[in-house]
Order: sequence, then C-alpha cells, then structure tokens
Amino acid sequence: MNDHMQNASQQAQESLQETLMIRRKRLRFRAQHRGTFETDILIGDFVDACVDTLNEQELADMETILEMPDPDLTDWLLGRLPLPEEKATPMLRRMVAACVARCGS
Repeated sequence: MNDHMQNASQQAQESLQETLMIRRKRLRFRAQHRGTFETDILIGDFVDACVDTLNEQELADMETILEMPDPDLTDWLLGRLPLPEEKATPMLRRMVAACVARCGS
C-alpha cells in the first residue's frame, strides 16, 4: 500500500471514530433526558455503562430503542410487562435484563 492510500485509510478511520464519538455523546444525552425521571435513570445508567464500547450497529440499535415511548420502555425495563417479541432486539433484551437485575424484579 502506498503512502497516499495509507493516509486515506487512516483519515477514513479517524473520521469514523469521530462520528462514533459524536453519536455516543448524543446517545448519552438523549438517554438521560427523556422527560420521565424513572426512565432517565434506568436508560441513562445502562447507556453510561456500555456506550463507549458499542459498535456502529449497536449504536443504531440503541438509537432505535430511544425512539420508543417511555411508558412502554419503563414497563419492559422494570419487568411489569413482558417484552413483545417483535420489539425484542438483542440490545433491548440486554437492556431489559440489566434493568430487571438492577431493580430486583
């Protein structure tokens, strides 16, 4: 690989890392400022614990979860209602398991 190709590859990698960093920061903020105190804590703590290790696909999955309504998420995260199979992505299952374990439900 010549120097030009190496530089281009390195710049692309740095750009990807910067984009991921911005997405992680935005995700962290959104997780902690949803409007419902209970959900802010549940989701915010989960995101804080794992956001720095999430890859691109996992970030996309988490972003999708944050689009879900607070009442539904709260019921699933506290184990008050079962997680519907059509919503049960690996990331949401992971979040539910962590929250149920934390809350002792």
